[in-house]
Amino acid sequence: MRLTLGLALLSLLAAGALGAGLAEAWLGHDPFAPDLFTRHAAASAEHPLGTDDLGRDLLLRLLHGARVSLAVGLATALAAATLGTAIGLLAAWRGGATDAALMRLADGMLALPALPVLVVLAAADTGRIGLPRGEAASDILRIVAILTVFGWVGVARLARAAALSVLARDYVRAARALGASESRVLWRHVLPNIAGPVAVATALAVAGAILAESTLSFLGLGIAPPAASWGNMLSNAQDLVFSAPWAAVWPGLMILAAVAGCTLVADGLRQRRRL
Repeated sequence: MRLTLGLALLSLLAAGALGAGLAEAWLGHDPFAPDLFTRHAAASAEHPLGTDDLGRDLLLRLLHGARVSLAVGLATALAAATLGTAIGLLAAWRGGATDAALMRLADGMLALPALPVLVVLAAADTGRIGLPRGEAASDILRIVAILTVFGWVGVARLARAAALSVLARDYVRAARALGASESRVLWRHVLPNIAGPVAVATALAVAGAILAESTLSFLGLGIAPPAASWGNMLSNAQDLVFSAPWAAVWPGLMILAAVAGCTLVADGLRQRRRL
């Protein structure tokens, strides 16, 4: 039930993100062009969810923001899961000094205060390495790279623990005794058996990445306007909580729905593993 509900929520958000262009053509508004004559407009047939402080349609900006948030969440989670799984498998397989070095690196990353370091990295001048600020694609790539630097640690520790458990099983010892290569043991016996916990961690990583991107965008260090992001929409609505509360309520509800969907999917996957 939890898995189905979570997938339904995420599918609805993904459908809205994919249909942003159709909604834009249907309503006939440009979600990035200011219209000062319709500032703070309430919900109507022309603007189903009202407008923001610059007169831009909130529904269209929410749908375009869904593209950014879901792209950041999925890309970060997949990158972190791939990197973390590879590091965890390497640590469990090689053991000894390699295992100790990789786990001490993971411990060091965990010891860092994540939010302050993320803020510092996000505020760095990326123009010097060919990633100009203010362009949506480069902002997304920058945020994904920054979040991946911290996101792999939990997956790596989980993958290492699961891999160590699998490597100690009798069927792995039997495969090795029968002459199976180490690569075959890892690909055919270890990796499939740790896929379950890694999938749960990946689902939770999507939620964490969406929250982190929204936080950075809220602080002005993430997706730069006029590109739409749920975080920068909340930032723009700070002074409108009482005069135009819908400008803050809708982005907050979208973040809540996305995080709840990812959490329900993770809980559903965990529950299925126990059955």
